Amino acid sequence: MSKRAAEDESLAAPLKGGDRPEAMDVDKDHDMGEFEDDFEDEFESEDEIIEAGVDGRPDAEREAEEGAMDVDGGPETFMVGRQQLEAGQTLTPDTTTYKMLHSLSTPWPCLSFDIIRDGLGENRNVYPATMYTVAGTQADGAQANDNSLLVMKFSGLSKMQGEDGEDSDDEDSDDEDTDPILEHKSIPLNTTTNRIRSHQSPAQDPSRPPTTLTATMTESSQVLIHDITPHLASFDTPGMIVTPQQNKPVCTIRAHKTEGYGVDWSPLHPAGKLLTGDNNGLIYVTTRTDGGGFVTDTRPFRGHTGSVEEIQWSPSEANVFASASSDGTVRVWDVRSKSRSPALTMKISNYDVNVMSWCRQTSHLLATGADDGEWAVWDLRQWSSNPSAKPAPLANFNFHHEQITSIEWHPTDDSIVAVAAGDNTVTLWDLAVELDDEESRDTAGVSDVPPQLLFVHYQNMVKELHWHPQIPGALVATGEQFSVFRTISV
Repeated sequence: MSKRAAEDESLAAPLKGGDRPEAMDVDKDHDMGEFEDDFEDEFESEDEIIEAGVDGRPDAEREAEEGAMDVDGGPETFMVGRQQLEAGQTLTPDTTTYKMLHSLSTPWPCLSFDIIRDGLGENRNVYPATMYTVAGTQADGAQANDNSLLVMKFSGLSKMQGEDGEDSDDEDSDDEDTDPILEHKSIPLNTTTNRIRSHQSPAQDPSRPPTTLTATMTESSQVLIHDITPHLASFDTPGMIVTPQQNKPVCTIRAHKTEGYGVDWSPLHPAGKLLTGDNNGLIYVTTRTDGGGFVTDTRPFRGHTGSVEEIQWSPSEANVFASASSDGTVRVWDVRSKSRSPALTMKISNYDVNVMSWCRQTSHLLATGADDGEWAVWDLRQWSSNPSAKPAPLANFNFHHEQITSIEWHPTDDSIVAVAAGDNTVTLWDLAVELDDEESRDTAGVSDVPPQLLFVHYQNMVKELHWHPQIPGALVATGEQFSVFRTISV
C-alpha cells in the first residue's frame, strides 16, 4: 500500500485547527511622528531583550491568552458521535472541506441501495454530475403496500461554490450552481427491502446497453430479481413508457424460509451468478442460464450458527466467496465443495459481524465491521484451517461507539476505506498514514482520534454507503435521505 502524509478533515471543522492572529490595523495616512520615551534610560537594557511575536506582543503573553480563551469556552472541535448537541443547536457542514455535497429525498427511507454503472465515461470530473442508482424502500408498517423498488437518476449535482483553484481539475464543468434533480421509476414490491445489489451483463451487440439486473432480499424471505434495463433507458429516451409487465420480477427465489441480508452478484460471472444468505445461516447460489432463466441449487451452504449478515464474492477467484455472521465469524467457501461446508472459519469478534468488504485492488485484504463499533482489516494469507490459529488484524479501530452499518474499500486505492456507523457518521480512513509522523499525532486536543482518520461526515440514520466507480472520490450514502458528496481529502 502506498504511503501518504496525514490529512485531517471533519464535517464541522478540521481536526487540526488554530486561529490565525488578526493583522494589525495601521493607518498609513496618519503621521505617527517621532516616539519619545521619557523613561528609556531607566528600563532599557542590553542584557534583557524581549522579542515580539507575530502580533507585536511577546509569544509567552499571547500563548497564555490563547490558552485562557480555550478554557473559557473558545472555539473547539465538535466530534459527531462523541458529543451531544444542546437544545437549539444544529450542525452546519464546513463547505470548504467538500468538493460536492447534496441531499436528496425519496418517498420513504431506503435501507439499501446500489450504484449503476453508466455510459457517461470513466474517471470523470464533470459538473454538474449525473449518476444512476437503485434502492428499496422501508415504508411504515401500516403502509407496507407502499414499498417499492426505486430506479433513480441523480442529476444537476453541482460542485461547491467558491472552490478556487479546483477548476483546472474539472474537464468540462458548468460553474452555475444548480439544484439537484432526482428522477425515479417505481416498481411495486409490497414488502421492505433488506438488501439490494445490481449486476450488468454485457450485450452481444456492442451498440446496445448491458442488461442490468437487481436482486432484492426482502422482509418476506423472497428474493426478487428484476431486469431494470428499460427503466434506465426511459430516463434518457423521450416518450418511452415502462409497461406493467416490465415491472414484474424475471425470477423469484423461494428457497429461503426466513428473511436475510446477505446478497452478492459475482463480478467474475458475466451472465450472472448470485449468492443469498438468510437468518437461519443458510446460503444458496442461483445461476443465470444461457437462455436467460435462473436456476437455484437447493443444496444450501451450511456452517454458520447465526444469521448471515453479509456475503462477498472474491474479486479474483471465480469459485470463492466469504460470509459474515452474527455468530462472530467470517467463513470462506468454495462453491465447488460437495460437502457445502466452509473451507476456513475465523472467529473475529464476540459481537455480530454486520458488514464486510473484499478489496478489489489487493484481493488478500478483507475489511469487516461489527456490532460493537469496531472495524478491522485482515490479511487472508494469514488465515488457515488450523483451529488453533488466531491471526491478528492488520489494523483495527474502535473510533465508532455504535454498530458499523456499512464498509467499503475505495475502488482504486487499497489504503482508503469508507465506514458508516450507527452514531450517524460516515468516516473516511487512510491506512497508509505513517504512525510515527509527528504531524499526524496532532488532533487539535481531541482525544482518541486515530491518525488514519481523514474525514467525518454527519448523516442521520445512515445505513449503507458506496463509492461511485466512475466518479473518483464520490460517495453516496443512504439514511433518512440520500447524501451525495465528494471531499477534498480523497
